Amino acid sequence: MTTTTTPPQDSPAAPSPSRSARELLLESARANMRQYGMLVALAFIVVLFQIWTDGTLLLPNNVSNLIQQNGYILILAIGMMIVIIAGHIDLSVGSLVAFVGAMAAVMMVKHDMPWVLALVLCLLIGAVAGAWQGFFFIAYLGIPSFIVTLAGMLAFRGLTQIVLEGQSLAPFPDGFQNIAKGFIPEMGPYTQYHNPTLVLGLAAVVLLLLREWRGRKRQSAYDLDPLPTGLWVAKCVALTAAVTAFTLTLASFHGVPVVMLVMCGLLILLGYVMRNAVVGRHVYALGGNKAAAKLSGVKDQRVTFLVFVNMGVLAALAGCVYAARLNAGTPQAGLNFELEAIAAAFIGGASMSGGVGTVMGAVIGGLVLGVLNNGMSLVGIGTDYQQVIKGLVLLAAVGFDVWNKRKIGR
Repeated sequence: MTTTTTPPQDSPAAPSPSRSARELLLESARANMRQYGMLVALAFIVVLFQIWTDGTLLLPNNVSNLIQQNGYILILAIGMMIVIIAGHIDLSVGSLVAFVGAMAAVMMVKHDMPWVLALVLCLLIGAVAGAWQGFFFIAYLGIPSFIVTLAGMLAFRGLTQIVLEGQSLAPFPDGFQNIAKGFIPEMGPYTQYHNPTLVLGLAAVVLLLLREWRGRKRQSAYDLDPLPTGLWVAKCVALTAAVTAFTLTLASFHGVPVVMLVMCGLLILLGYVMRNAVVGRHVYALGGNKAAAKLSGVKDQRVTFLVFVNMGVLAALAGCVYAARLNAGTPQAGLNFELEAIAAAFIGGASMSGGVGTVMGAVIGGLVLGVLNNGMSLVGIGTDYQQVIKGLVLLAAVGFDVWNKRKIGR
């Protein structure tokens, strides 16, 4: 007599084998498609123009010039990214840049005010302008940010003309000019490379590796699938190589520009706030679904107020940097800066519907535009064709965002 034994129906299923390195890599790439895509695009553009310009693009003096040329746009892009994440837009930042530069010129050139005090007052002007637009008109009265900031764009542009009386004011004190044109001073014995830059580069490598290690440890603690050890080591080696090459490039010229230190400080501070602070999570929640966020206890008026105050301060800082680079307060300053900042944010991963984006993505988007501008100028492409190319790049970035959303939806 033959008996057949059937396994019990409630027996636990056999454990599934761990996912392969390829599956983990593809999943990570899909989760960060916009940011990884822009990094790949930035690398491609750099390599393209490095070859096209016969190596001129990555010469140490041109790299420093690239940073100083685009410092104010990157500062604006960081603030604009946060505004767009919150579900708003700010069209007034270019005019606010001009107005703050005009006020700085009046304070320092006409009235001989110390540049440090004038800089603090300029930042306060930006904060008041952001609060005036963001809280009273947008958050409290409920007027769409597009209309409010469009009115602000016209008002600040007119105020700039009034303050400067249609003329440029110059020059600024040397200390103020160093915000945009200066480098951190050399220290220690003279060597082939700039010593403080080498120290900062080493600190950046250590912090990046520590962050990667802590992230991997956190993933393991929560039973998530970290990258396989080989891929993780390769990623760390690539990061170390990139930071080292960039550090040596800057250190072989005059070192780290002062404006780069300002941008790095903003990137670290605001990146931490958006990732870890409660207010940062509220900004994402408000931009993702305003009704649900309000039901969850998010104070939308307070968050909108803080977002626009932050944008106003960053616009004022960008205005000071731009005026310091020009060494003059001029009525024509800041033209189309708001469009550059918006383009950098969308190229860097922002979404039209809000709730999506990172501070680092804004910097990447700004660098894409900056390298395009610099590279096309080096090879002699006219400004008319440059505008066409930048427009197509922006259209491709937004089109990719729409395509990616539809694919995820399916």
